[in-house]
Amino acid sequence: MAMRSVVVYTTDTCPYCTMLKDFLNSQEVPFEERNVSRNPRWVAELVELGSRGVPTTVIGGEEVVVGYQPQRILGLALGN
Repeated sequence: MAMRSVVVYTTDTCPYCTMLKDFLNSQEVPFEERNVSRNPRWVAELVELGSRGVPTTVIGGEEVVVGYQPQRILGLALGN
């Protein structure tokens, strides 16, 4: 089964962002990191998603998960 795309919005100073990235790496879930501290366009994307916090994760281009919810994110990425 194909893994759904995963995009994680982060900042440099967010400990939960680091924990989530470490979790995804440990589960071998490929993801794109969009660090809002480094790119104003990604800040605008985050606001368009209706989120003001990080980590915010977008799975399959449609499911938005705000906060550190590793098991939920993994399940959605796997299509469960």
